[in-house]
Amino acid sequence: MNILDSGSFRRWFGGFATGVTVVTAKHKDGSAIGITINSVTSVSLDPMLVLYCLDRKAHIYPLLRNAKQFAVNILGEKQEEISRHFADYRHHPEPKGIWDKPQKNCPVLRHTLGWMICERAAIHKAGDHDIIVGKTIALHRASGNAKPLLYFRGRYREIGE
Repeated sequence: MNILDSGSFRRWFGGFATGVTVVTAKHKDGSAIGITINSVTSVSLDPMLVLYCLDRKAHIYPLLRNAKQFAVNILGEKQEEISRHFADYRHHPEPKGIWDKPQKNCPVLRHTLGWMICERAAIHKAGDHDIIVGKTIALHRASGNAKPLLYFRGRYREIGE
């Protein structure tokens, strides 16, 4: 049996492959903001609710916590650079041409596998994170055979078929 500490907990979840998303919103100055998130899940079909978990120590925490709307953008396998930028904007410059036209007045990323626009419905404290729940007001799924960007055991991966 492994020692139960934050490191073993993180490594255990590292063995669970996840898709990679970027949650985006509009800053009060009108600019687009975002952060890479892999803790996204559907909550309910009626109403259509989704949640993501946001670290209270994240550089963007106060901005996203207060955003009335947000978008969840699903990244494709060729969008690792975008994920890295939004995971830590201080060390990764913003790639050129990543923004599409806003949807429902919310910024969305270009060339994703899809996006979902949500109105913030609730915020719940959970340990060192907040669980942000949103009600879906619009969504788009890209057509074609593009594959998702995955994260597994501390590395970006591509799906193999």
